[in-house]
Amino acid sequence: MTAQSIRDAALFHFAKDGYEGASLRAIADEVGIKKPSIYAHFSCKDDLFLHTLAFAFQEVQRHTLEYFRDHADMPLGHRLKGLLEWFEQEYHAHASARFMLRNCFYPPLSLYSEVMDLVYPFIDGMERALSRLLQRAMRDGDLPPIPAEQAAIAFMTFLDGITVEIIYGSSRRYKRRLEAAWPVFWQGIHHLKEVQNVVPEGDLTS
Repeated sequence: MTAQSIRDAALFHFAKDGYEGASLRAIADEVGIKKPSIYAHFSCKDDLFLHTLAFAFQEVQRHTLEYFRDHADMPLGHRLKGLLEWFEQEYHAHASARFMLRNCFYPPLSLYSEVMDLVYPFIDGMERALSRLLQRAMRDGDLPPIPAEQAAIAFMTFLDGITVEIIYGSSRRYKRRLEAAWPVFWQGIHHLKEVQNVVPEGDLTS
């Protein structure tokens, strides 16, 4: 239970103050333990940070799956646009989303490789899930035949582009970009059958 309590306190402090600003002493004080007691569960600040970040990714993934489950009856376009609207709300409501998103864009330099080892599997997993969702929509007749993998990658690229505004901009700017770009994206993927498939990774300069 103490390890979980330390992780929960660390999630709050890392999300609020970042890796550099978060204090192990403040985390220990919040849990009601002495700072050295943290080392009975985590070997160092880096270890605590990475365990907490992995938990944050799991929480965001769980909440995303719950979103799709709870909105399964919505038309596909409304569900996907709704996910983008929901994600902004998730960022403001949950420290796990704030912690995860900020480290996707601005990981600690000393832990860059370790953080990317969490970021890329998460993104790849989201792309695979979206690809399956799009394939199901095509089978059900809700979407014309399109290269589902390419459309999923395009959606994640869209999400990546506008979520910068959550961190560095404002809710107004986020909504403005979403409303401007969504019709272009949604109409665009309906014509992907006319576009060549995704260039294989590693062949972008050929």
